[in-house]
Amino acid sequence: MEQPFGVNRRVSSPVWVGDVQVGGDAPIRVQSMTNTDTADVASTIRQIHELADIGCEIVRIAVPDKAAAAAVPEIVRQTPVPLIADIHFDYRLALSAIEGGIHGLRLNPGNIREADKVRTVVAAAKERGISIRIGVNAGSLPPLRALADGELPPATWERMVDAAHWEIGILEAMDYDNIKISLKAFDVPTMVQAYRVLAGQVTYPFHLGVTEAGTPRAGSVRSAVGIGILLSEGIGDTIRVSLAASPMEEIPVCWDILATLNLRQRGPTIVACPTCGRIEIDLIPLANRVEEYFVKRGAPITVAVMGCVVNGPGEAKQADIGVAGGKGKGVIFRYGEVIRTVGEGQFFEALVEEGERVIAEREGGEASPPRSNDLVIPLMATPAGQRIGRGARLP
Repeated sequence: MEQPFGVNRRVSSPVWVGDVQVGGDAPIRVQSMTNTDTADVASTIRQIHELADIGCEIVRIAVPDKAAAAAVPEIVRQTPVPLIADIHFDYRLALSAIEGGIHGLRLNPGNIREADKVRTVVAAAKERGISIRIGVNAGSLPPLRALADGELPPATWERMVDAAHWEIGILEAMDYDNIKISLKAFDVPTMVQAYRVLAGQVTYPFHLGVTEAGTPRAGSVRSAVGIGILLSEGIGDTIRVSLAASPMEEIPVCWDILATLNLRQRGPTIVACPTCGRIEIDLIPLANRVEEYFVKRGAPITVAVMGCVVNGPGEAKQADIGVAGGKGKGVIFRYGEVIRTVGEGQFFEALVEEGERVIAEREGGEASPPRSNDLVIPLMATPAGQRIGRGARLP
């Protein structure tokens, strides 16, 4: 899928998590995290495979104790995708995960506070060629420094950026730059500002996310807004939608965010008009049935299900195929052009027939007809920064 017109993607230095590139010229990657007890190898492997099957490209696993660390070698042996070990507090767990063959680490500078311990982990990661994600979280920042009389405390986003620089400095001092960075917060404006500022100071790849985003409905909206703002400005190399739900619910939201911005597409994008007084067909069941079919089909395709003939083809002109329903019948269109009229009872079958034709043409290497694109997304505004890390590109 083409990049949306007007997006100037931030230049980032590539890193590798196993055989998956993040940053540089790689596509924006989709991540999630298992919610199993990592020590339960069978359950953890099962969930990793389930995530991979629906489009997850990198999976993070919690390594909170020795039992989880001991399970890492067998999980790595069976995983279909690269794995990142999530490490907090005990640096020895990171060393154990590295020894077990983990593909990447996530460290939080707010809770491994002794620089010597971080250096020990970095040395081991460097020896194995393992990338490290500096995972700054607004909820676990280092203690606030003493303030001078009359000095105002820094904003949370400022403390997040400072925390990132603190650990970047430790890693760079060891001549280590195999780094990704995340600056997560529940508050979307705080999270967005932290990423924007650091984007102007370093060029390490960014992992985007709104931490502890909430239940599926609210969490999906919150994540889509925060992640979407940054992606639309060209910021971001890999994303995770963090929901209080099964991790399998996170992956479709990630792909919907990417597809909405024309960045990547996996499976269908369904365009469906809202219900209104003009609708003359049973639209909602049809839209759900169409979505279910093409989700199982798995191929990238945009399908429009429109409830009336007033604005149907025009509003869905970016769709590959679609229907605009009228009283008892409707028009089937392809790439914005009406191709036939069918009865309401034939809507689903006609969409499947046309969709399969489009998919077959693409799989055969035929290009889709050019279509107009009215989407304009602002260019990324790069904020000025006084500190430039080793990963940065000077103007």
